[in-house]
Amino acid sequence: MEGVSFSATTDKRKGIRLDPRTKLILLLTVTTLMFSTSNEGIMNFVKPVLSLIPFVLILSERRFKTAGKYLLLYLACFALERIALTTLSDLLSFVVLAMTSIMTRFAPGIMTGAWLLSSTSVSEFIGSMERMHLTEKIVIPLSVIFRFFPTISEEYQAISDAMKMRGIRFGGKNPFLMVEYRLVPLMVSVVKIGDELSAAALTRGLGAPVKRTNVCQIGFHVQDMIAILPCALCFALFLLGQYFSF
Repeated sequence: MEGVSFSATTDKRKGIRLDPRTKLILLLTVTTLMFSTSNEGIMNFVKPVLSLIPFVLILSERRFKTAGKYLLLYLACFALERIALTTLSDLLSFVVLAMTSIMTRFAPGIMTGAWLLSSTSVSEFIGSMERMHLTEKIVIPLSVIFRFFPTISEEYQAISDAMKMRGIRFGGKNPFLMVEYRLVPLMVSVVKIGDELSAAALTRGLGAPVKRTNVCQIGFHVQDMIAILPCALCFALFLLGQYFSF
């Protein structure tokens, strides 16, 4: 059944359609270069370009509010980071850098990872991993984790709505009970959801001796090549910056 697809499962999706392997390349590029490199030389230009990748991807899905919040937050932290490096005193500069650097280094990778989870189905992810000939000892745990965080997010939202109906929130009648009444049910749900997702993965045939089929389209297209090109260029500029000072 490889290559078979249903239009109902593909046409409803918004945004740029990329292969899951391309999305992983984007995620690895953003997280690696944003987190493990300094703000010197050519990286002063590469990092702002990398920070725009999650903005463009989220914007393509017409999630304008989320994209706008991310862009404003990153620009504010980026500006404060440059001010702390140039004008502030030693102690104040250290405090501001400690806060802003965390956001400028982590936020792009977090937003790219969130986009990957929201735009990729489990079947597409498993299909791409099988195309890479990865062992099931890696594919099965990753497939469980792949659905774990979205499910936890939905569960937390349901708990939050239930607590708001009972007046347990900041500014409500029982503000000090908010942490207890939200975190304790969430911790119980985390354990239960982990077991349920593991059982669901086995029920769907993961780990079976017979080769599993997927009803989804997996493959590289023109848009994948266009997305991979900036990643390769950024890594090339980083490597050149290690040997040449420009």
